[in-house]
Amino acid sequence: MANTGQVTSLLNQLKLGDRDALGQLIPLVYQQLRLLAAGYMKAERFWHTLGPTALVNELYLRLVEQDHADWGDRTHFLAVAATLMRRILVDYARSRQTAKRAGVQVGIEIDALRSVEAAPRIVEILTVDEALNRLAELDAQQARIVELRYFAGLTVEETAEALGISPRTVKRDWAMAAAWLRNQLSEEKP
Repeated sequence: MANTGQVTSLLNQLKLGDRDALGQLIPLVYQQLRLLAAGYMKAERFWHTLGPTALVNELYLRLVEQDHADWGDRTHFLAVAATLMRRILVDYARSRQTAKRAGVQVGIEIDALRSVEAAPRIVEILTVDEALNRLAELDAQQARIVELRYFAGLTVEETAEALGISPRTVKRDWAMAAAWLRNQLSEEKP
């Protein structure tokens, strides 16, 4: 694990526009990013062409494109990385047309959203992404909490730190969002 102060210092350099700081930062957080990517990919088909290393590489390319991102600390950086990984997987799934549903409702076990250990499959990623976009219109904070807990695998405390809210608020909003998503993602939905 890299020195948190060193990571924060490099993030501050990035914020000030030092493009070389990203090259120094990635090796310090690579293992964490690789573990995050592996969590996304562990439930995927064994022949899936996008693996954890490729996901981290794609993430790096997207991070290079960021201009003056305001990353406060390691936790916030990992939250941004998780969001970008989600977008990469959603883009990948759409490009592969993995979810050719043509109006067919895809049921997702909502309890998987409560379990950070349950890695999403590509079809789930697309379905949850659509639901999260609807949730964000109603309550952006709840959508962000689901994104950080479900997609990024952050703990309640890490999510609270990344969003600048209390762990109690995270737990409450997590429960409310899960109930809303349960309704949205159920198979029985007409």
